[in-house]
Amino acid sequence: MDTHTKVLSSGIRHSNLPESYIRPESERPRLSEVLPCKDVPVIDLGCEDRTKIAQLIGDACANYGFFQVVNHGVTIEDVEKMLGAADEFFKLPVEEKLKLYSDDPSKTMRLSTSFNVNKEKVHNWRDYLRLHCYPLHQYVPEWPSNPPSFKEIVSNYCAEVRKLGFRLQELISESLGLEGDYIKRVLGEQGQHMAVNYYPPCPEPELTYGLPGHTDPNALTILLQDSQVSGLQVLQNGKWFAVNPHPNAFVINIGDQLQALSNGKYKSVWHRAVVNAEKARMSVASFLCPHDDAVISPATQQHGVGAIYRDFTYAEYYKKFWSRNLDQEHCLELFKN
Repeated sequence: MDTHTKVLSSGIRHSNLPESYIRPESERPRLSEVLPCKDVPVIDLGCEDRTKIAQLIGDACANYGFFQVVNHGVTIEDVEKMLGAADEFFKLPVEEKLKLYSDDPSKTMRLSTSFNVNKEKVHNWRDYLRLHCYPLHQYVPEWPSNPPSFKEIVSNYCAEVRKLGFRLQELISESLGLEGDYIKRVLGEQGQHMAVNYYPPCPEPELTYGLPGHTDPNALTILLQDSQVSGLQVLQNGKWFAVNPHPNAFVINIGDQLQALSNGKYKSVWHRAVVNAEKARMSVASFLCPHDDAVISPATQQHGVGAIYRDFTYAEYYKKFWSRNLDQEHCLELFKN
């Protein structure tokens, strides 16, 4: 691979989609058939009535597997600074960025492209910076030092998002009829990492993905969408719908671990990212993950329903997830009783 093919954000605008990005006919996004998702639950966390918030969250988790939150406590300023730092990073000269390039998924800080370059047959139209974010003092020293404000801005953002994640986990616990701290207790000291995604303009969006359909292997994902360019799509009743950016909202995805913990009551949502012919798109996904040793088992046995999944540790799950292709059958299926 010569340096300019290692990342897409090289400043070179492609006029055709390179062969290695073209999906087989049967796997293409069929963008003309995708409708906007009209009834995305948007939940106001500033509402005084906590029981009501928990109930709305429970409904969203059971029926959609995702929702959006507003009045979430992360300031507009922090969000704008985060997007600004991400933008500045991807605008750096390609030589500068390539110092951080790696295609080894076990690295805790790396710039890479696609999903798992060494394993996959067809690549995805994205570059991403992957960072571990907890504990901050352990990981921040290895983060990019260019742009100069990057470490400070991103650390601050990570800490705010973590607080929000814990708040949501409490509400999700309550929505399942459990004690507020149940999920936090079971998941142990949670890991946190981040993918800063950059999807360059793509010459033929119909033929490829930014990321193909997948569910998240972690517990909870807090996604900051580009406010201008949409690209997130979710699967509902066998059809793909576009989730357009909502002003000052985060998209919250239920991950595989919460599906297992709720004994299948809450759905880990299938989602994908499509790309745009005219415009680049940016998104920042923050992931909260159980501690490696945390044992994931169903918390609430619905009356007369046995455990759908066997008990497993998060480490065992994660290893299995990374050993497969992103768009194979749901990894959770491998853990069914």
